[in-house]
Amino acid sequence: MKLTAIVISSGLLAALAAGPAMADDVARDRRDIREDRREIRGDNREIRQDRRELRGDRRELRRDDRAGRVDEVKEDRKDLRENRADRRDDVRDLRQDRRELRRDRAGR
Repeated sequence: MKLTAIVISSGLLAALAAGPAMADDVARDRRDIREDRREIRGDNREIRQDRRELRGDRRELRRDDRAGRVDEVKEDRKDLRENRADRRDDVRDLRQDRRELRRDRAGR
């Protein structure tokens, strides 16, 4: 009887000790999810900015091409390539942040 009481008491104490640790895990998961959402919003803003820059670069390229400014056309094409690479990187970041968000949600 005394042994049973000790075992039950030990089990209860272990459960009570685990409670705060579980609460910390839940809070950490929520923070991770909030951070993932914040990063996704930032990535979306960057992609929109990249699209605006690409439209401007294309306009400038067409304008310089029509005017026959060869040196400016070369520079415009270089800018266009760089901005496309930036957009690709931002899209890759967005995909990774979305994967992390799904992973954090599933971990709950």
